[in-house]
Amino acid sequence: MNSRTKKFFSYYKPYLGLLSVDLACAFMVSAITLALPLCVRYMTQVLENNPPDVLYQIYTIGAVMIGLLAIHTVCNMLVTYQGHMMGAKMESDMRREMFDHLQKLSFRFYDEQKTGELMTRTTHDIFSLSELYHHGPEDIAISLMNFIGVFFILIHIDAKLALIVFLFLPVMAIYAFYFNQKMNAALRSSKDRIGDINAQVEDTLSGIRVVQSFANEAIETKKFAYENDRFVESRRAGYRSEAYFHEGLFAFTELITIAVVVFGGVAIVDASMSLADLLTFVLCVGILIDPIKRWVNFARLYQEGITGFDRFMDILEIEPEIQDSAGAIELGHVHGKVTFSNVSFAYKEDQDYVLKNVNLDVRPGEYVAIVGASGVGKTTLCTLIPRFYETNQGTIYLDGIDVRNIRLHSLRTNIGIVQQDIYLFPGTVFENIRYGRPNASREEVIAAAVKANAHDFIMELPNGYETDIGQRGIKLSGGQKQRLSIARVFLKNPPILIFDEATSALDNESEKAVQQSLEKLSDSRTTLVIAHRLSTIRHAQRIIVLADGVIEEQGTHEELLVRNGIYARLYNVQQNLIS
Repeated sequence: MNSRTKKFFSYYKPYLGLLSVDLACAFMVSAITLALPLCVRYMTQVLENNPPDVLYQIYTIGAVMIGLLAIHTVCNMLVTYQGHMMGAKMESDMRREMFDHLQKLSFRFYDEQKTGELMTRTTHDIFSLSELYHHGPEDIAISLMNFIGVFFILIHIDAKLALIVFLFLPVMAIYAFYFNQKMNAALRSSKDRIGDINAQVEDTLSGIRVVQSFANEAIETKKFAYENDRFVESRRAGYRSEAYFHEGLFAFTELITIAVVVFGGVAIVDASMSLADLLTFVLCVGILIDPIKRWVNFARLYQEGITGFDRFMDILEIEPEIQDSAGAIELGHVHGKVTFSNVSFAYKEDQDYVLKNVNLDVRPGEYVAIVGASGVGKTTLCTLIPRFYETNQGTIYLDGIDVRNIRLHSLRTNIGIVQQDIYLFPGTVFENIRYGRPNASREEVIAAAVKANAHDFIMELPNGYETDIGQRGIKLSGGQKQRLSIARVFLKNPPILIFDEATSALDNESEKAVQQSLEKLSDSRTTLVIAHRLSTIRHAQRIIVLADGVIEEQGTHEELLVRNGIYARLYNVQQNLIS
């Protein structure tokens, strides 16, 4: 048994009790299904013989059949309810495991993935698995017992007529499996297509403001229509095969019934079979078709479920690129010294290095600005500190400790990041600020908002701190969202700060308010600022100038202007644009 097979069956372990009840009820359902035709046969024989106590026997058999039906109904209800609940719980376990694993994967993984596709794997694929987990054991148990039971009943009644019936079954099974395979192929195709649709919808809706601002609704509609049409075509093939499958099985069933009636009628004429036996035969033929349908259904569920399981395991087997090393430590008091030692980094092995042999010492409490043209590695340099990516070469130290030897949670807890592209969660202002420290009191949340120059505008909102800000904070302005993100970091209260072009997209008034908040936040903390507007970092204690992945210049604003190098050229260009 390979590792994936063991993993597949491992999800049953917490629910072995439920599985036992489900299978016991399934066997009971199957046994009663076989018993009912025998009761009908016995009653028919009683009617044919017409004994003195015929009414008593009829009432007795009727009572027995009602009792069996009641047990059958209860067991079927338990199979339907408890079995589906078992599948739903297993589905929940798998989805939780997938979600937890996705949160451990690095930025590099998400650089290569579509959110819509990951959503499909987390929802639709795992739902397919829950159907297999529930219906699989049940279908196998009922179909095997029904088939074996009917086989012995028919052989016992009339071996020759039973042989005629069983001659149809291989052809019927081949027909069913052939079109089942076609249905499965169409199902896999439609699953891929629905993943593409999810990805397209997610892309379009995430960028709906860009779409509408460029009046490109027609282009997005065309792209969606293309994916939607591909989905329809995949379903067309599936429904065509499904029609052949179901109608073909119905035709085979009726053909077998006709054969039983004809040959059974001949047997009755020849006095080799009674009417009771013929009636039992017809009823058992109906039962005999059920195992074939269940086997074929199991084959479909298995194909769909295993496909989903493989896609599930494809993600689950991706080892998190960045994780705690053996013996990783928790940080105590952090002074905030950050050291880059011969650090080089590339996003992919076959790509050029974004950073090349970078050496940099940032003193505790120092305010350092990082500048340079777009694409020179400013953001990349800062994302390596909290280990959002792993360095290809070299080492980054925090207070003299290799960041790879620090527990990730401890490392990232001590680093606060304010980005240009702010992400606010759906919910209230209070909930979004409190995200910085989930156990913070209301007073602490308000104090953080005051420090971030956010309290006044929050109180002007319709419901103050309880105002719902909408998806991604759409109901707030850019400056307001930025100040909420700063309040969130104030609440976190980390000793190290990273500002990634936090004011570049704001108007002058908003920039001034945000800049004041940032200055308060950075007081006495090690601060790295990625700056687009050089005027905002003139008072930095040190300015690092990156070019082509290396540090070309460093010094104060005045020192770099005197040097008349890259920084001076960038600064003069911006000043000329302003004037």
